[in-house]
Amino acid sequence: MSQIKDKILVIGASGQIGVELTLALRKMYGNQNVVASDLREENPLLKDTGPYVSLDVMNKEMLHVQVIRQNITQIYLLAAILSATGEKNPGLAWHLNMQGLLNVLDIAREEQIHKVYWPSSIAVFGPTSPKINCPQQTIIEPITVYGISKYAGEFWCNYYHNRYGVDVRSIRYPGLISYKSEPGGGTTDYAIEIFQEALDHNTYTSFLSAETYLPMMYMPDAIRATLELMEAPAEKISIRTSYNISGMSFSPEEIGKEIGKHQHGFTMQYAPDYRQAIANSWPQSIDDSVAARDWGWKPEYDLEKMTTDMLENLKKNRQ
Repeated sequence: MSQIKDKILVIGASGQIGVELTLALRKMYGNQNVVASDLREENPLLKDTGPYVSLDVMNKEMLHVQVIRQNITQIYLLAAILSATGEKNPGLAWHLNMQGLLNVLDIAREEQIHKVYWPSSIAVFGPTSPKINCPQQTIIEPITVYGISKYAGEFWCNYYHNRYGVDVRSIRYPGLISYKSEPGGGTTDYAIEIFQEALDHNTYTSFLSAETYLPMMYMPDAIRATLELMEAPAEKISIRTSYNISGMSFSPEEIGKEIGKHQHGFTMQYAPDYRQAIANSWPQSIDDSVAARDWGWKPEYDLEKMTTDMLENLKKNRQ
């Protein structure tokens, strides 16, 4: 792995991706070399695993001071307002998602930070994007403020790379499923809630219709993809907006059937809400052949393997 003594700052470390990514980075780089930060309280899973600072990405001066004080060489910016939450307060979502990124990119340029990671999302795609095997380069017309902010962010990343040489890298995450940390207010959150409800009540009411196919990924794959991208040599990175990556695609009905194989008598109901329109605007599957070609991306988990692992771990956590 990395030979130089890197010092990493994770912004938004208490969020759904942040918790597991911080733990994975600490395993790779050493606990003391990964500084976790968030506006929220430290996530219990991070407690006593390494340094933690309270940090607001919108306060550029405070952020800049921390970067210098901690001798930071890599920044992972995960703080964002997600799709479903963003629709309730579009102005705030745009402001936080954009200004936070610009603050980090500016500091990265000034302090010559080695690498920056910033996640994008399948939310950049819209109703006019191809539904099946949506390619890396395609028509992109997002309809949510989250998608608009992510697409604009991709071009800011590209701009800072081309204009200032900032080594910024990005992945368009599909829906992410994890048993460790809570979902963050996204349209794909049903795929986490369904497991918890299955264990608690053996029934689940989905806020998406039975046949809504969406690209999804199990968190271990998402974390591995992120680390593999960040560890790849710079000359291998041909995409400086954001890489498509794919794990699996399924519908609420399909995941319900898979859970039913483990939970006898599990039942599903459907009550689509405002999130249905968001889901309908996204592709059903993603073509990630460019990520596979550039840095060898390959998912490990399918629906069956993920379902077994999710239920086993959730049951363990309840004991």
